[in-house]
Amino acid sequence: MSLQVISILALVAAFVVATLLPINLGALSLVAAFIIGSLAIAGSPDDVADGIFAQFPGNLFVILVGVTFLFAIARANGTVDWLVHMAMRAVGGRVALIPWIMFLVTALLTAFGSVVPAAVAIIAPVGLSFALRHRINPALMGLSIINGASAGGFSPISIFGVITNTVVADNNLPGNPLFLFLGSLVFNVLLNIVVFVLFGGRELLGRVAEPESETVTAEVSQEGGPGAAQARTAGATGAGFGEGEHPPVTTLDLNRSLTLVALVGLAVGALAFQLDVGLLAVTAAVALSLIAPSSYKGAVAQVAWPTVLLICGIVTYVNLMQEIGTVDFMGNQVAQIGVPLLAALVICYIGAAVSAFASTTGILGALIPLAVPFLLAGHVGPVGLITALAISSSVVDSSPFSTSGALVVANTPEERREYVYKRLMRWGFSMVATAPFVTWLLLVVPGWL
Repeated sequence: MSLQVISILALVAAFVVATLLPINLGALSLVAAFIIGSLAIAGSPDDVADGIFAQFPGNLFVILVGVTFLFAIARANGTVDWLVHMAMRAVGGRVALIPWIMFLVTALLTAFGSVVPAAVAIIAPVGLSFALRHRINPALMGLSIINGASAGGFSPISIFGVITNTVVADNNLPGNPLFLFLGSLVFNVLLNIVVFVLFGGRELLGRVAEPESETVTAEVSQEGGPGAAQARTAGATGAGFGEGEHPPVTTLDLNRSLTLVALVGLAVGALAFQLDVGLLAVTAAVALSLIAPSSYKGAVAQVAWPTVLLICGIVTYVNLMQEIGTVDFMGNQVAQIGVPLLAALVICYIGAAVSAFASTTGILGALIPLAVPFLLAGHVGPVGLITALAISSSVVDSSPFSTSGALVVANTPEERREYVYKRLMRWGFSMVATAPFVTWLLLVVPGWL
């Protein structure tokens, strides 16, 4: 049995154990990385450790920690409350519009060049605070933000779009950047309509936001279950910082003003100057802590550490799988399929399955070249397959093991985190199961692209 097959079986085993027992999947994945890495990496124990740690997603770790650290401060001092208040005034209190506003804002950010995780990192904390305050299902809000990021992610000037179009051009394949962008945009808009209907959006229609003086501890939805009221109370009182309950914040003081400056600086630095969003967030959080250390001494405790372990562990293992050639191995198996249409479908499924646990950016760069041989043979339309692969590999970012899904889970109040994690996992894996087939059926089978 090859090492590549063993690595796949180890990943499946980790999922089974984590499903049956209350053991963090990230910890299991680190154990699997240690075992597989010891078999795959030659040299001394130090060499093995270095090879494994080289796959650790340090940038993702810093993003998760930095953004949740910064927004823990923003929740504690009332800045998020103030942003919620101002946004609700802007939409005239129409609650049903809030998820779509978040969808649109995130789509605009990614369409104009923001890295998808950076856009989600900036919008998710604010959007989830809206959900908390106005009794919107947090899964609906989180998925709307993620779908918005994917909707704009393949514009000709976006990161995903540039990577995909560059790989296509480098391999002398015919491309259509505008169709790629519009195809992803339309698919994600339709997808978010389904999300809106399934996750309580119809209950929001015609509803106007409650007066700001009313309590925020009502149930999010009938799905909310016990603990939802406590979650909202925690969110309204500074995410559990021990402050007493207070009415929603509608004014700015010095700390809130400085926090707003920090948030704007985070957005400008990440979007305009392409600075690392995680390092920027940590820098902003530390600066605010230095200004008011006694007020924010509990902020680090609000970082979603179990989620950080979960995500970084699984991504470390998947990165190791890529390093030892497991993804290439799967691609070679696909190349041996004698039916081009079936091979195209399998590639879309590989893209979706791997991207649900790893970097969509890396998957796009790796899988399109694997499809080049039979694309050049002319048996499958290249524009259709590339668009189907791009959509299949990006809509699964809603998985809590992908960066965008992880950010949504990490920024959900602790008492609601398990609820959102489970909904995103179900939805993400339903996308793994359905998106490749739907996009293949619409874009590849007809042969018109």
